[in-house]
Amino acid sequence: MARKRKELPLLEKVTITDVAAEGKAIAKVNDLVIFVPYVVPGDVVDLQIKRKKHHYAEAEAVKFHEYSAVRAVPFCQHYGVCGGCKWQVLPYSEQIKYKQKQVTDNLTRIGKIELPEISPILGSEKTQFYRNKLEFTFSNKRWLTNDEVRQDVKYDQMNAVGFHIPGAFDKVLAIEKCWLQDDISNQIRNAVRDYAYEHNYSFFNLPPQSDDSHIKYRRVDGIASMQNYRRERNGANEAVIGFYS
Repeated sequence: MARKRKELPLLEKVTITDVAAEGKAIAKVNDLVIFVPYVVPGDVVDLQIKRKKHHYAEAEAVKFHEYSAVRAVPFCQHYGVCGGCKWQVLPYSEQIKYKQKQVTDNLTRIGKIELPEISPILGSEKTQFYRNKLEFTFSNKRWLTNDEVRQDVKYDQMNAVGFHIPGAFDKVLAIEKCWLQDDISNQIRNAVRDYAYEHNYSFFNLPPQSDDSHIKYRRVDGIASMQNYRRERNGANEAVIGFYS
């Protein structure tokens, strides 16, 4: 008989105090360090614990009581689902400050290294449309957001071109606009997607297939991915596109 899973607690009105790695922030409750995504220092939230270890826990903010004075409004329509650009809720100047704090802390507290005075990080002039390379995945398993599931949204087309959602390699979020690469990348991706829809091209599939000892993945033909490269030549932007199947 399976052991009943212990119900994890809901912690109310917890203040977020710091920034951690991988797009997560930190709260502390009775010396327990809690990692929380999509919040910033100064937010006061209710936290639902999702995973608990001896010295730390992972949680999700389920209710906001107060928003931080430094919180920013996310500019991307896919924020919070696609898994990228997790710090859109924190202004770039604050991101730099916390990143420098992390580096210093890792070297001094963890690495026990004595450091001279450290100069401030020189931030990038561009915080949008700055990437030179992106890879988009074609999948016949379009990921539905929580809002789409609640609204019982039905799509005639379940093929998608976009990014893998966190923790699910075979689920792809359909991307309309990404702010990482020059906007021509969005135009190219969406044009290729529409052409594939119109001509009924098959999209890649990686269905899990059971085996006595382990899980195997069976490959099904179709467009698998598209890589966009942007480069400057003689003062003009060029786009180089590669397809994989």
